[in-house]
Amino acid sequence: MKVVPSGETLGARIEEVDLSDGLSDADFVSVLRALGEHGVLCFPDQDLETEDFATFGRLFGDLAVNIANDLHAPGLPEVMILSNMVEDGKPLGLADAGQGWHTDQSYSHEVALANILIADKVPRRGGKVLGNTQFLNMHAAYEGLPDEVKDRLEGKTAMHDFEKFWEVMRKRPGSRRQPMTAEQKAKKPPVSHPIFRTHPLTGRRVLYCNPGYAIRIDGMDAAESDEMLEFLFAHQMRDDYLYAHNWTEGDVLMWDNIGTVHNAVADYGPDEHRYMRRVQVMATRDYESILGA
Repeated sequence: MKVVPSGETLGARIEEVDLSDGLSDADFVSVLRALGEHGVLCFPDQDLETEDFATFGRLFGDLAVNIANDLHAPGLPEVMILSNMVEDGKPLGLADAGQGWHTDQSYSHEVALANILIADKVPRRGGKVLGNTQFLNMHAAYEGLPDEVKDRLEGKTAMHDFEKFWEVMRKRPGSRRQPMTAEQKAKKPPVSHPIFRTHPLTGRRVLYCNPGYAIRIDGMDAAESDEMLEFLFAHQMRDDYLYAHNWTEGDVLMWDNIGTVHNAVADYGPDEHRYMRRVQVMATRDYESILGA
């Protein structure tokens, strides 16, 4: 297995590995280290059955089941289908997933370690790849904060709400999303997380407060909280924190959900087909012990 860094703020290619064969213990540890170091990993030229894809994800932690969407692989609710394709009048997947800056599962008590997607269809126009996924480096964002902001926010928490992002997406033109039900809201009530947290793979501090789900800073009045959130959201959008992945069919893309925020670029039309399978890996393993082994 060969790790080829992008040379940018995030990103590396993992070459000379066939994920359908599984990972050796040594390669598993190497992938974890690379994920911490580079944040976004691309395993190119993969051909995975859905069961094998889910098995790969489970190596790293428990897989989440989305409580507000049933567009998943048959018999595997933890494998969501992300697609704008329609068959017999029915959508094959969630068409608008990830469109807007956010960190998946920050609205859950247990945070997510990683997302993993495999690209089956990638939209193109005139030979140009569309539907790139963008990332921002939250290790760098923390390090780049003014010392007075670090001091002011140290030990503070922010509240994250699943419904915030859902409603933003639902109100977009053409959205098929329905309002969340009372049962869905009860399963995912707002939760609070430290604004600064220590990353389990790197041991370094990250900014963990994303525009998609964070709604207020606990213990601050509304005006002060809004002002600080606006500052944090603008700060993390710096160009030198940005990395973009250009998809190719067969890419398996794995990214760090603690040390990055991401955005799926919606620059393709309904007849420019995109089809991907996704799992969300929760941070349910003792990564410090694994990496220390």
